[in-house]
Amino acid sequence: MKIFTLEEAQSMLPLVESLLKRAIDSKQAAEEIDEELSALARRIHLSGGMTVNVAKVAGQRSAMEKHIQRARESVAEIDEIGVQVKDLDSGLLDFPCRMDDEIVLLCWKSGETAIEHWHTMESGFKGRQPIDDRFRRRTGSGNIGSGNRPN
Repeated sequence: MKIFTLEEAQSMLPLVESLLKRAIDSKQAAEEIDEELSALARRIHLSGGMTVNVAKVAGQRSAMEKHIQRARESVAEIDEIGVQVKDLDSGLLDFPCRMDDEIVLLCWKSGETAIEHWHTMESGFKGRQPIDDRFRRRTGSGNIGSGNRPN
């Protein structure tokens, strides 16, 4: 697991925010197409059948799959960086961070201008607390299990 300092996490925000926006936009586009296809299926069912533009429907299904794949790829890129996507709908991200001898999560939500909260692994979003000086004095980073420890 990648461990971030507050400064590292802040510096990663523009990149992960861009990837997150791409994932959210792609998910929303796929959901819109899915709703259109569901509405068409309801109309067909209610009318007892109807003529359907098969090529158009196939194109919509293909576009929907492309949007879904793009969203998955964007989330995978964020994950590869070491950032955890907690809720795609609300744009909630967590950055693992070492505080004293404990791994906690720096918490950022889409729309926030900076990382200003953290929570324990167990407490989740409901346990968010404001960033304090304990995070600002950290300078090192590393990976758990690799022998690298932050300063």
